[in-house]
Amino acid sequence: MDALVLVITILQLLCGLAIILIVLFQSGKSAGLSGAIGGVADSFLAKNKARTLDAKLARATKWVGALFLVLTLALLILM
Repeated sequence: MDALVLVITILQLLCGLAIILIVLFQSGKSAGLSGAIGGVADSFLAKNKARTLDAKLARATKWVGALFLVLTLALLILM
């Protein structure tokens, strides 16, 4: 049982580090004054938004965050 707790703890640590790195790689949501002026171009480029790096990073944040939550609950049950 102690080995399982150790493995889950290591996986949780790696997930935490992955979340930190993924969030740091994401760009900010507000582009400042240029984002307010260029709002028309945003609607033109929105059709390819799911393929961008930011969309992939946002999706990865959700999945790694969910995995982190599951690992935390598993550790809570095992301890």
